[in-house]
Amino acid sequence: MPISTSDRGEKLVAELRQRASALGFDSFGIARADARPDLPEKLARALDAGWHGDMDWMADTAERRGSTTGLWPEARSVIMLGLNYGPQSDPLALLNEKRLGTISVYARNRDYHDIIKGKLKELAGLLARRSGAEVKVFVDTAPLMEKPLAEAAGLGWQGKHSVLVSRDFGSWLFLGAIVTAAELPVDKRQPESCGSCTKCLDICPTQAFAAPFRLDARRCLAYLSVEHKGQIPLEFRAPMGNRIYGCDDCLAVCPWNKFASLSREARLLARPELERPELAELVQLDDVGFRALFSGSPIKRIGVSRFLRNVLIGIGNSGQIDFVPLVEKRLDDESPLVRGVAIWALRRLAPERAEALRAGLMAREKHADVLAEWSGDNP
Repeated sequence: MPISTSDRGEKLVAELRQRASALGFDSFGIARADARPDLPEKLARALDAGWHGDMDWMADTAERRGSTTGLWPEARSVIMLGLNYGPQSDPLALLNEKRLGTISVYARNRDYHDIIKGKLKELAGLLARRSGAEVKVFVDTAPLMEKPLAEAAGLGWQGKHSVLVSRDFGSWLFLGAIVTAAELPVDKRQPESCGSCTKCLDICPTQAFAAPFRLDARRCLAYLSVEHKGQIPLEFRAPMGNRIYGCDDCLAVCPWNKFASLSREARLLARPELERPELAELVQLDDVGFRALFSGSPIKRIGVSRFLRNVLIGIGNSGQIDFVPLVEKRLDDESPLVRGVAIWALRRLAPERAEALRAGLMAREKHADVLAEWSGDNP
């Protein structure tokens, strides 16, 4: 049943806004499903440049991803919701504490998919009952470009770091979408308001931005530490520092974050054990311990081997000699990914010790990637 911009439609939207706020959402906006006809061309340009790295699913779903109506032909309106997850302290401060690992702010609580999806379903159910129109709910689980749609819906604008920036919550918004066959009154799009500021580009430790508003995931530590399944390329290991899951640098430096402190009281609080995790403890995790520590966390999805890969890079960058025995224990890890990066970490911390162990361990090593780590020049 179509809903027009009549009084009935306005009343429905007002009810939806009120219910969204009661559910804990901080931002609400509506856009036409076809509000971003520029997306297919932009997506094609990024894919042609290879900026998606080995996220092949982006290319595989390009036709649907570039258009909401391509994903669902009956779509007429998109309701975009934002939930503030701004941190209580500056996440960049942890980068100087070399014995600790830095976990991206979004991953310090429960998996945001779980946090948002139930709320979206409840709100979508209300819309379906009131309008009689079909609805679909998305939380980063389908080929839907949430950030451009959130921009079209007036939640903010995509900054030069490609993340949505809000006048009220800076760069700290979880996004969710309700796509519907109902035609709803739309919100006004906000103008891009980054001005001449380039702080997010300048702070990037790996120069991952090909240009303002253009991110090359192959150089992005958030991508490399979370999505990338193989070994971290050598040129990015030292810049990775102690970032063991994600990277918040470009988000945390955004001047608009100063308004995030005005958020609602029911902000998402980080789990204490994930705010200041000790590298010495993390590197000793086995699969059971890893699953227990990160139960309900998005970190669990990358698995223990990739997580230990990241932790060992943090240890290799720490300069802490007392970590050497912990690194040596990982030289015999069953995962070649872990064995390989343990070699790099040991050579960083104690090159003479690494050289003393080199011949013996190489003699029994079968994996080509691990042998390549032993054979490489001292990093």
